[in-house]
Amino acid sequence: MLARTSSVDRLFVNQVAFSSIIQLGDSCYLNGFSRALAVQREAEFFHGNEGNFPSYAIFRMPLPLPPINEAISISRYNATPLIRANKIHITAVSNSSILHVGNTKHVSMEVRIKHIRQLLPRGDEQDTK
Repeated sequence: MLARTSSVDRLFVNQVAFSSIIQLGDSCYLNGFSRALAVQREAEFFHGNEGNFPSYAIFRMPLPLPPINEAISISRYNATPLIRANKIHITAVSNSSILHVGNTKHVSMEVRIKHIRQLLPRGDEQDTK
C-alpha cells in the first residue's frame, strides 16, 4: 500500500511550548508527555518542598486505556496520493501536543495536570452544616 504525500506551501506557528513538537515529514512513532502542577494562591507563600510529582496520586495512577474488543476493518481508496494545503496558521501548540504534517504509524499522548487552589480562611465564614 502506498502512503500519501502531504504538501503544505506555507506553515505559520506563533508559539510552541511545554513538551510540544512540530514534525514535518513521515514518522514511525510520536510520543508526547507532559505533567504540571497548577497552584493558585491568594497569598504568596512557598513551602520549599513543592513540585514533587510522585506525592500526588494523579501522577502515580496507571493510565486508563479502554480495551478494544471489536474487530477493526479499514478499506480506503486514495484517488490521488497527494494531500495539499496552501496555508496552515496555528496560534499555539502546547502541553504535549504535536503538529504533524506527514504519515505516522503510532501515536501516544499523555498530559496530567494537578490543579490546587489555596485560599485564605475567612473570619466571617460560619459553618452552615
